[in-house]
Amino acid sequence: MKYDPEDTPSVGVLSGPNFPKNIQVEFELFAYNDLSRQCGWGMGREDYIMKLIKSLGMISLSLAAGLVLVNCGGNGATETIGRAPSLEENGIEVIKSNYARCATQDLSATELARVEADLFATGQTRAGGVTTINVYWHVIRSGTATSQGNVSDATIASQISVLNAAYASSNFAFTLVSTDRTTNATWYTSSGGTSETQMKNALRQGTADDLNIYSNNMGGGLLGWATFPSSYTGNPKNDGVVVLFSSLPGGTAAPYNLGDTGTHEVGHWMGLYHTFQGGCSKNATNGGDLVSDTPAERSAAFGCPAGRNSCASIAGNDPITNFMDYTDDSCMNTFSAGQAARMLAAWNTYRLGK
Repeated sequence: MKYDPEDTPSVGVLSGPNFPKNIQVEFELFAYNDLSRQCGWGMGREDYIMKLIKSLGMISLSLAAGLVLVNCGGNGATETIGRAPSLEENGIEVIKSNYARCATQDLSATELARVEADLFATGQTRAGGVTTINVYWHVIRSGTATSQGNVSDATIASQISVLNAAYASSNFAFTLVSTDRTTNATWYTSSGGTSETQMKNALRQGTADDLNIYSNNMGGGLLGWATFPSSYTGNPKNDGVVVLFSSLPGGTAAPYNLGDTGTHEVGHWMGLYHTFQGGCSKNATNGGDLVSDTPAERSAAFGCPAGRNSCASIAGNDPITNFMDYTDDSCMNTFSAGQAARMLAAWNTYRLGK
């Protein structure tokens, strides 16, 4: 078994003799908090993985559905924690990734339906030309060294350049209006909750069509999160994007250090969902990420798995180069035309002039 308790694995591959021969289970732990609450485990991710490894009897594998289910141990409830897309014979093995790509909270089914109705009513018209979005950057640091989150103006400028390159084909551009720097040990490691609320209440600027980006050292293996456009009205101060400072161009969070954590999270802020949302329930016109030209994807892709096709019954390989997947920064390079249209509709509906 390979396992390093000094790391905080967010993604792993688990296989072993208690599973059917030659079956390798690829699972994701982004739903860890919900699973922990349901099971009452109340423990960190390292302990969770060790418990999972030591309790293989609690796990059942449904090959027909391609799902891994975990029974919390006597309460009869099962939770889906991953998928089984690949085959390989191993002993029990955990293959680690130190970062959870995104912590943006999914909208509820009711919220999704409301957003779709709103976007349909608004349409996808543009006054003309490129839409330029003002950016307010908030550096949250624990000291004055780069290693303490004090990213340079040059690094921030590089991140803005990455955003402009990524969104150029969608006719959106970003211009940096201001940068402020705050030394606050609590906000520096914020991964949500009260500290996030305090940080944003104190620092957020502008209105619905102004992008506020906060860089900090959020911890927990997270790379970032964002709010959706439809959430602005209910909580304007919470609106914005939070990114791990070391994910900016030239940072230390390899392979997520070319700036595309920012691209991904801004995509959520613009109204996009993960390409793997809904898994293989997607068809040509609906389901999944609600964009017709992004192929269905059973689960998030990592690394850069060329030719991956996790929904074999639906045409098209997985969109591993799409900015809204979980692949390495060097693998990401695409927004689809449908995603561009969706961002415009969301912009017109929830942000423009609001």
